[in-house]
Amino acid sequence: MKGLLISAPSSGTGKTTVMLGLLRALADDGLAVQPFKSGPDYIDPAFHQAACGRPSFNLDGWAMGPKLWQAISARAKGADICVAEGSMGLFDGVATRGQQGFGSSAETAQAMGWPVVLVLDVGGQAQSAAATALGFRTYLPDLPFAGVILNRVASPRHERLTRLGMERAGLPVLGVLPRRGDLTLPERHLGLIQAVEHPDLDEAIADYATFLRDHVDLDALRAAAAGHALPKTPSALPKPPAQRIAIARDAAFSFTYPHLLEGWHDAGAEILPFSPLANEAPAADADIVWLPGGYPELHAGQLAAAETFRAGVRRHAETRPVHGECGGYMALGEALIDKTGSRHQMLGLLGLVTSYEKRKFHLGYRRAVLQAPLPGFAVDTALRGHEFHYSTILEQPDAPLAEVRDADGNLVPETGSHRGHASGTFFHLITQEETA
Repeated sequence: MKGLLISAPSSGTGKTTVMLGLLRALADDGLAVQPFKSGPDYIDPAFHQAACGRPSFNLDGWAMGPKLWQAISARAKGADICVAEGSMGLFDGVATRGQQGFGSSAETAQAMGWPVVLVLDVGGQAQSAAATALGFRTYLPDLPFAGVILNRVASPRHERLTRLGMERAGLPVLGVLPRRGDLTLPERHLGLIQAVEHPDLDEAIADYATFLRDHVDLDALRAAAAGHALPKTPSALPKPPAQRIAIARDAAFSFTYPHLLEGWHDAGAEILPFSPLANEAPAADADIVWLPGGYPELHAGQLAAAETFRAGVRRHAETRPVHGECGGYMALGEALIDKTGSRHQMLGLLGLVTSYEKRKFHLGYRRAVLQAPLPGFAVDTALRGHEFHYSTILEQPDAPLAEVRDADGNLVPETGSHRGHASGTFFHLITQEETA
């Protein structure tokens, strides 16, 4: 399973545009490219799929045990090369070990045997960039390392001086990207905008691919790819919570980890998408309604006015389960207050009231022990997930769904809640915790 991991010293260095350009360029060359995302980010995988045509999956050493890791890595079957995108800086993770590690991109590279391609923003320096790169190269001596791509190079002289430093450090230069002010993707408060919202995504990715083809040695990158063998008998992906799953899917509700959807599909579940923003009701014969995370705060007025959607979910909740994650949880609540202070009536299946008027940052891994059953999971089951939002809880009056702790074991107030057939969590489910 040959592959590469695209990483950087920190966020904001250009690794996502390098990743997307590389995926498209390799796919255009006729390769079957399997993308992955190291860490819990749930926005990037949709961009990866748009770039190369294959679903992208997260690999996460803190949240995932070896069985799930093996099952996800096996999705590379039939690919010619794997390309993974790191999160934050190469060695960044949490302080307390999870199921297999601390959640860093370096751990993913080591576990898979994928050499690291380090994307360096060399703006404002020249030979000194080599000291940074050398530190990353030697911090973990057994970490596979392919070389560096120099980004935001200002001039031929700047390139020559920076290359001199890399030569002195013995680090291969795999590409040199000239400075371009337009080489960015639109962002909002959770990072990149969603792939479905980008007005000209395919054109942008094609431009990135041309840019990389002009300035990166693709043959050297392909030659540097390495990795461990695929598992011969991979484990199964997570099982579905029901047979017929009505799942909201539009610009307001889009964040579900790809391996969950693949696992549900593999197990024979029927996935029945519907759009709340189009005022669609969930399938009347669905066994469960699932409202994923997303950006309901940007569409709160439209959701409040979507009477067919609202009536359909409420009718379902009279006899069958409805579950929401993060944005979906907020939509199940009594009200959502947007950034202007306007209050919008939500579904009212839970008493939750949330506000974006005074934003509060919530980010991190979550370990949840269920205090009430969740579709597909019994009481006392330990779940692993990730939380990322800016909403503030004003009211959360219903019974807590779980005891929820962060990666260091500290209790957090975002316990989720349940009432009748409705339940919700602020964390996005990754997996059930594996036991030895």
